[in-house]
Amino acid sequence: MSSTLYDKIINKEGSRPYKCYEYANKVSINLNHFRRDGRFCDIDLISGKTKVRAHRVVLAASCEYFDAMFNVGLEESQKGRVILPSVPPGILPMIIDFIYTGEIEIDKATVQHLMIAADMFQLRELVIGCGEFLKRELHPSNALGIFRFAETHNCTELAEEALTHAQANWNLVANGDELLELPLQQLITLLSSEQLKVDNEAQVLYPALKWLEYDPANRRRHCFEVLSHVRLPLISPQILDDAIKTVQDPSIVVALKTVRVDMKSGRGALVSLSAEPRARARRMLVVAGGSCHDASPHPPHAADNILSSVLKFDLHKREWEELSSMGIARIQPGVAMLGGRVYAVGGEQGSQILANGEVYDPQTDKWSNIAPMKEARCEFGLTAWNGNLYAFGGWVGSDMGASVEVYDPISDEWTLCGRMPEPRFGMGVVNFEGLIYVVGGCTHTWRHTRDLLCYAPASRKWRALAPMRHARSQAAAVVLGAHLYVIGGNAPRRTVLASVERYSFDDDSWQEVASLAEARAGCAAGAADGVLLVAGGDSESAGERAFYRARATLASVELYEPARDAWTAAPPLPHSRAEAGAALL
Repeated sequence: MSSTLYDKIINKEGSRPYKCYEYANKVSINLNHFRRDGRFCDIDLISGKTKVRAHRVVLAASCEYFDAMFNVGLEESQKGRVILPSVPPGILPMIIDFIYTGEIEIDKATVQHLMIAADMFQLRELVIGCGEFLKRELHPSNALGIFRFAETHNCTELAEEALTHAQANWNLVANGDELLELPLQQLITLLSSEQLKVDNEAQVLYPALKWLEYDPANRRRHCFEVLSHVRLPLISPQILDDAIKTVQDPSIVVALKTVRVDMKSGRGALVSLSAEPRARARRMLVVAGGSCHDASPHPPHAADNILSSVLKFDLHKREWEELSSMGIARIQPGVAMLGGRVYAVGGEQGSQILANGEVYDPQTDKWSNIAPMKEARCEFGLTAWNGNLYAFGGWVGSDMGASVEVYDPISDEWTLCGRMPEPRFGMGVVNFEGLIYVVGGCTHTWRHTRDLLCYAPASRKWRALAPMRHARSQAAAVVLGAHLYVIGGNAPRRTVLASVERYSFDDDSWQEVASLAEARAGCAAGAADGVLLVAGGDSESAGERAFYRARATLASVELYEPARDAWTAAPPLPHSRAEAGAALL
């Protein structure tokens, strides 16, 4: 039958194409049965004492390696056997099974051998399968090992995934043994990365020194090259001097001291004197909304001195900058960072408590609306956990609330998901290592509490922890290192506090630290680069005030360094501000 006649038949009116989707699977199953029974096999594949019978045509059709072997006149194309010494004997049958069936069992013991063999045979599908397995196994303890392995075998996607994991978990990775075994170029890839998630540059310096000292005889000659990728000007002279004292190898000590002198003299011959924090370490404290009660000129606001303006404080440059204003002026909103964007939700405007919210995109410097909460609330707690926002309690309608609701940014929906042990507002809410902590605040029983409550979002269970030393509400709560700091706030007898205490997550205990220079409640606060920052707030005023809200707003800003246990003045806010929301970006 000619092709022209065939075309006429299949294209005649009323014809329909037919495809049997099970047909290819039937052929594959039968070919595998033939192989197992030894029928029509024409090639033996040998590794050690393992021999696997197969069909040349199936091997050639499945992967380019065998296609090339059997088609370009290689010696193997004429023989009835192929010896594969580079494939482990236990791995060869698994590979051939996969070629015939497209199925394989991958585990931790076999995955690397399978990937090496699949890479050699150019079985891209199996390489991808092994890569997916290793991605699921990624952990700070093995990320660098998987990164090295993937780079060696040109598994670009897996290498990028492993590198991203190592960068995101740098502090854990940097303390592991795998870092010490890295070749120089892969170490430099890490040290030079903008994506290292660090609180300060000292967290890059110490691992670099550990790497150099692990094999000083062979690595000391790379000292200046390695240190050139550490942003030394961002490290305080005291920390640099302390680091020099910890080094044992005399040659590395000399190199460090030389770099130190170069920096002190301002020559910059060995290290750049103008260094910027890494992209993932550039932290900004965003302060949104609030109120302003002084007589000096201040930003645009709605009635009742309520602000819509937004500021950011660059913790590296130590300066304030104005951002785009929110669409709505708010006091006492919930503000949190999630997915690199800042959310401002709820709050109060005049006598109206708000349920609506908006989100700020730093890439565009614009705010856009999000779905409103199920319950309007102000003076509540908002924090991010596991890709969602969690809102706790607050002043809801005409009374305190106890509800908890969660926001999914993908679906743009809020869902009520439980209740607090009792209604509460004016508390601090933070998250740490998968748990959410609620501290202080006002309840029906007490205007100011010492409570510290822990909430497990996964189980929705609550438990009480060691109480604070001082009862307080409208205090700032911030996590720095393994501690929760509670700063200022209102206290019994209409007192505004300057006291600061911190809670150890490890010991379940509280400790008093240095007090603020200026008592304040309702201040904005954040922690990064190893320091705490508090900005603005309410302080005592000469006139009458409500039991929880002083009316004299502050513009002053203070920085706390735990190593010195001391507060110092920082550049003040452009305008006084209290009752604002704050989040680190």
